[in-house]
Amino acid sequence: MTNLTVNKSKALKLTKQAAGTLAKVLKMIEENRYCPEIIQQVDSVRGLLNSAKRELLTGHLDSCLPTKIKENKKETIEELMKIYNLSN
Repeated sequence: MTNLTVNKSKALKLTKQAAGTLAKVLKMIEENRYCPEIIQQVDSVRGLLNSAKRELLTGHLDSCLPTKIKENKKETIEELMKIYNLSN
């Protein structure tokens, strides 16, 4: 594996946690567990993925954005708007 930025390393850890929790959700559904317990785990997956997304965005804004905006300001602004619109 290549050297990851701090933000990508955190995002990777969070995403792996989300994958593990999602596997737990699948097992809980297969076992016909109590719905509120399953919903709580689904919310946990969503929270972990949102945190991973935040880490990736923070890393992008801190490291990639300054270079990209110098290279192509219009394209970079369009990219940021796309990310913003997908987040809402």
